[in-house]
Amino acid sequence: MATNPVPSLRLPDDPMAPEAVYRFISDELMLDGSSRLNLATFVTTWMDPEAEKLMAQTFDKNMIDKDEYPATAAIEQRCVCMVADLFHAEDLRDDDPSSATGVSTIGSSEAVMLAGLALKWRWRRRMEKAGKDWRSRTPNLIMGANVQVVWEKFARYFDVEPRYLPMEKGRYVITPQQVLEHVDEDTIGVVAILGTTFTGELEPVGEICAALDKLAADGGPDVPVHVDAASGGFVVPFLHPDLEWDFRLPRVVSINVSGHKYGLTYPGIGFVVWRSAEHLPEDLVFRVNYLGGDMPTFTLNFSRPGNQVVGQYYNFLRLGRAGYGQVMKTLSDTARWLGDQLRASEHFEVISDGTAIPVVSFRLTGDRGYTEFDVSHALRAYGWQVPAYTMPENATDVAVLRVVVREGLSADLARVLCDDMMTVIEQLDELKPGGQFDSLQPFAH
Repeated sequence: MATNPVPSLRLPDDPMAPEAVYRFISDELMLDGSSRLNLATFVTTWMDPEAEKLMAQTFDKNMIDKDEYPATAAIEQRCVCMVADLFHAEDLRDDDPSSATGVSTIGSSEAVMLAGLALKWRWRRRMEKAGKDWRSRTPNLIMGANVQVVWEKFARYFDVEPRYLPMEKGRYVITPQQVLEHVDEDTIGVVAILGTTFTGELEPVGEICAALDKLAADGGPDVPVHVDAASGGFVVPFLHPDLEWDFRLPRVVSINVSGHKYGLTYPGIGFVVWRSAEHLPEDLVFRVNYLGGDMPTFTLNFSRPGNQVVGQYYNFLRLGRAGYGQVMKTLSDTARWLGDQLRASEHFEVISDGTAIPVVSFRLTGDRGYTEFDVSHALRAYGWQVPAYTMPENATDVAVLRVVVREGLSADLARVLCDDMMTVIEQLDELKPGGQFDSLQPFAH
């Protein structure tokens, strides 16, 4: 009966009516926060109804089964080629539409793993070519302490020594000098971030590559660069088209990007692309025939729905370069307006103002009798989820608030957020809770 209690930790004894199950689950999901008001996440929370319809039609298509679903497979390769073209890859040829070297993934997490493995395999090949036993050596990867946790996972899962470059108060990106001080012949690569998770800032990819070019020219190790463009890969080409951070720099060998962030597609879809086929070792490619055809695969995941790729393809066709440019400019305008308002309030120091990518990070000025965590907690009463967190190693005494401006956060909503922020500040100025909520530090992806 519909009035019977529903077990939550074991299978129920009897089936239930679909309407009852729908109502039961729908009611429970009401307790979630509103995804549109979740300003902690970079992940897309709104798409065109037509895109949602297409994605609903393709939930049941298994992306890995390219023989059974050739149209979906062709769409995936078109998306990879479009991403590779956006990043100026070398392999693209007009006479071969499948010439790009890359693959769609489950977000940037899988993309990072694949790019890291390619770097490690190529390091092993370099060691063998030099007559050195790579098995007796420990490969290392250079990256800032500000990297997303997936890079920590890669290093731990695949036996690579992570060499984290520390931040400092007022500087939350890595520098070329730091990189040069840590590389050696066992360095498989350097990771530079285009839009850091902590502040949205762009690391100086061009300067890092120039420093490594000089190091190699002077007889030092020849170290490749991977660009983690999870957050900025679909922003910077449109807001800052003249900034060289991609395959226009010869030292950049691979790039990952999240389609489910500023690619404007629901989670989870990402891409990893390589400069050319030579940078993806053949040893990492597997071939299977038990789904009905001989298919090469070099992903960590196997079965996954094709609807994510279809949703991304919809966005690419729907928006084109001009559409993406317009969306990114609008989001950047909103972010910069918000940054200006926060700065003018004289309560906040703005660290990043939405100019690089549409992310505003800021911290309280002076000793106000409350902390960034108190502000974050107070905003939840108005429905807003604005994360507060401490900065990475060497700057852990710095706490920051961050607002990710995504499609769906209109200028009107930004004004409401700003008004609610000022109301919260007035309340905290009076109450001065003194860091009562400092221990509440939710994950802020």
